[in-house]
Amino acid sequence: MSSNGEDDATAFEAALGRVLTARIPDVLALRSAERLSGGASQETYRLIVETPNGQRHLALRRAVGGVVDEESTAPGLAVEAQLMQVARAAGVPEPEVFHVLLPEDGLGAGFVMEWLDGETLGARIVRSPELAEVRPQLAYQCGEILARIHAIDLDETGLRDRLQTMTPEEFVHQMWERYREFGTPQPMIDFAARWLLDHLPGDVETRLVHNDFRNGNLMIGPGGVIAVLDWEVAHIGDPMRDLGWLCTNSWRFGGDLPVGGFGRREDLFAAYEAVAGEPVDPERVRFWEVFGSYWWAIGCLTMAERYRTGPDRTVERPGIGRRSSECQVDCVNLLIPGPVTLIGGSPPVGVTDMPSMDELLGSVTDFLRDDVMDATAGRTNFLARVASNSLDIVRRELAIGPELREREVQHLQGLFASADDLSALKWRLVDTLRDGSMALDHPGLVEYLREAVVNQVAIDQPRYSGYQLAASRAADA
Repeated sequence: MSSNGEDDATAFEAALGRVLTARIPDVLALRSAERLSGGASQETYRLIVETPNGQRHLALRRAVGGVVDEESTAPGLAVEAQLMQVARAAGVPEPEVFHVLLPEDGLGAGFVMEWLDGETLGARIVRSPELAEVRPQLAYQCGEILARIHAIDLDETGLRDRLQTMTPEEFVHQMWERYREFGTPQPMIDFAARWLLDHLPGDVETRLVHNDFRNGNLMIGPGGVIAVLDWEVAHIGDPMRDLGWLCTNSWRFGGDLPVGGFGRREDLFAAYEAVAGEPVDPERVRFWEVFGSYWWAIGCLTMAERYRTGPDRTVERPGIGRRSSECQVDCVNLLIPGPVTLIGGSPPVGVTDMPSMDELLGSVTDFLRDDVMDATAGRTNFLARVASNSLDIVRRELAIGPELREREVQHLQGLFASADDLSALKWRLVDTLRDGSMALDHPGLVEYLREAVVNQVAIDQPRYSGYQLAASRAADA
């Protein structure tokens, strides 16, 4: 007997097949629908369909479970499809959209589009030998494309009435308020919010903003950018947001170059200026680079919150939640760089259990990485890797966490002259940052934030480039 999951998948494919044959010319039948590993906030499927000329590939982009998040401020998938069509008409490389799902289709929100072949994995774009020749051209191409996006007429296309308009100040507050709803004290996020509000750009002429233009949302081939993907959070605002986000460290994938890990700011700016006919202010881009790390720190926590509340309770979401500390260490490096004391970490002393907790965790990690990954492909293979990485975090938490928490207590007790426990002290710190009663240069604050954040990343992802940069200062201290 089939499981409920298998029954649901069969019903989904049957409904999808009916829609494709009814709505898209020349589609005779759906042969397969494979959900891909990417897309933590939306589902992406590779479809194989039968046509009079043989089989061809299409792509389906759909809300998770087909269910629209009513609390989301995103424009929605129907508007995303419109954005792709408008951008394509403006000379931006985009796949052709064939059908936007209707309520009577019974599949929820989404759209079917042309399947394009190219590389979308950021780490491969940064390192793949096959892309070595084109990599030096990508930053310039991105500058040209962004200038075309920002030149799109919002009134002529009807987008002004379908997209949210946000000033930089409203954007900072929107994310700060979202983070506060999660009920977790993350002082570096509050510090970054305060800094951003103190350094808001002025005289912003609002334009169409892609808002997620980065390495990982670009499809790249031997000739350069094949497509700009994932328009789901587009809005009307400061166009420099897109340039700053492209330079944010999270999306360099370990590459040394600041633009997506593959290019130089000078090339990005020069191309943008050549097409847009206006200069780029590097300091304004830097503001948005800081904002990018702040935004994604909160975005990662959003993924963890969605794991708690559903509907897509996959192992991927809490794993992404732990990446918030990576973005926070990027804020440390951008705003308060300096010497830091690292915690070495050691296994628990006096453990007599056989096997030990560490051995149990290690055995499951090895099983996932070796047996499960060797025997699977596609999304299951990807999720097995995510699960094994989550177990690695647990092992490092056991080794480093107790000393880190003890140091945090000591530092915060000194900061507030209080004997409260860690939870109460962290809440007191974020409350004073939020109400403005603690200055950003308060004695001891920066030192606490650096040590707490850097050592937290040592638990969550010690291979992250932002951690390596921060840790290098420990050797210099």
